[in-house]
Amino acid sequence: MSAPRIVRSPYPDVTIPETPLVPFVLQRAAELPDKPAIVCGASGRQYTYGELATAVRRVAAGLQAHGIGKGDVVGLVSPNIPEFAVVFYAVTSIGAICSTVNPIATAEEIGAQFADSEAVLLVTIPELYEKCATASRLASTVREIVVIGEADGATPFAELFAHGDAPAPVIIDPSRDVCVLPYSSGTSGIPKGVMLTHRNVVANLCQMRGPARTVEESDVMLGVLPFFHIYGMVVILGGALVEGATVVSVPRFDLEQVLGIIQSHRITYANVVPPIVLAFAKHPLVANYDLSSIHTVFSGAAPLGVELSEACAARLGCRVRQGYGLTETSPVTHFHPLVSDVVDGGSVGPAVPNTECRLVDAATGDDVAPGERGELWVRGPQVMLGYFNKPEATAACLTDDGWFKTGDVAVVDERGWFAIVDRVKELIKYKGLQVAPAELEAVLLSNPAIADAAVIPVADTEAGEVPKAFVVARTPIDAEAVMAWVAERVSPYKKVRQVEFVDAIPKSPSGKILRRVLVERERAAAEAARAGSVEDV
Repeated sequence: MSAPRIVRSPYPDVTIPETPLVPFVLQRAAELPDKPAIVCGASGRQYTYGELATAVRRVAAGLQAHGIGKGDVVGLVSPNIPEFAVVFYAVTSIGAICSTVNPIATAEEIGAQFADSEAVLLVTIPELYEKCATASRLASTVREIVVIGEADGATPFAELFAHGDAPAPVIIDPSRDVCVLPYSSGTSGIPKGVMLTHRNVVANLCQMRGPARTVEESDVMLGVLPFFHIYGMVVILGGALVEGATVVSVPRFDLEQVLGIIQSHRITYANVVPPIVLAFAKHPLVANYDLSSIHTVFSGAAPLGVELSEACAARLGCRVRQGYGLTETSPVTHFHPLVSDVVDGGSVGPAVPNTECRLVDAATGDDVAPGERGELWVRGPQVMLGYFNKPEATAACLTDDGWFKTGDVAVVDERGWFAIVDRVKELIKYKGLQVAPAELEAVLLSNPAIADAAVIPVADTEAGEVPKAFVVARTPIDAEAVMAWVAERVSPYKKVRQVEFVDAIPKSPSGKILRRVLVERERAAAEAARAGSVEDV
């Protein structure tokens, strides 16, 4: 085996304090008590920094009064509203663990996550109470549901405020104690709980504050990306609060509403995903609004092309940058420095401070030669402890000496800037959200008319990627029926969008689906179609 070729961050290491998450994130609250910390873009409700800090303490004391202690898992099923921040930081402040879930998930998906995470209490909104109640029956450990508002059979959120503002002190070991348990499909398979410690998240916030500084106290940040997702949770919510900036939360994405919020709140910094960059660059509605307050559009969660990046920058008159990260890395490992004049739209930039990278041949385990493609491995203080109760899955992607195997294929140039060019892992990224092929395949195989199935990503202009199913039929069934079967059983973003019937699914001698064969076949067909269209011209 060749010696490792380690590419280190070009930035000097930053100091990472040994502190729990909440005191670090809310460190500006005492000096900015009257400044808006988080504002609901839909209703106008807000918490100032002083109000947010007080609400966090009161809800923390209320959670303790309801039996929540260190190490307990609290599930949070909520859209982007100001109370999301209150609950999230209240839970983590008492040494409990917050496990967030997509509010559009089905009851079965929510129940499966909270059964796996062993959640003991759920927090949600009235509109989602019935779904969460159904989910709680699938997760036997859940003993109480708190609703932000009121719902018959649930504990009102206001009840948590009735126990004073001095929660019992808890000793937290930042390096070992988990604060958040988001779920990720990792490199493949069914979603797994990602154990992120207080130090993991604090470290990543410090890494983002380093020489390539991103957010300033004067910024007003767009909170449209979901806070349940690691990008919204850490980069937007945590990244804004630690600097004393203001977040304007948006409960659901509607382009016209978002444009109105940008205009009325004078948003300066918009963290988004490529489909929103596409809308900014191309949608005719944009011309009806004043977006001149935006100085930065920052894209993540999926690759952003050079042409689209430049089109958005030209239309809005702002800088457009992108970065890269994963749930397992808290999430940021790379991003374009905002203070640099160097812009490379095809790159995710250099590694953040305190971070090392390798490019490894996934087949041999050897580091590739300079200029060659390899699987990106990352090591740094932001890398997770592992997957909750999944030692084999942890061992498959995390080496004994701390390298996390991302499953993404990258190249690095002589400057130390990385570009993501392919994927070893089989995960589908639909508008930045993870879709696990194995999960959809299990749903497909539950249909008695389907004998076998495989699911792969296919390129899509708007969504980035969509799931396509290859199906071996046992009895007659059409593509519409296949898609409807899946749609009834999964969250909307997981729906199968294309179906192709085949005689057999390619598999290895051990029975493993060879999705790469199907991906290559699909790419070849797409290339042939493009070539044919050019010839027709």
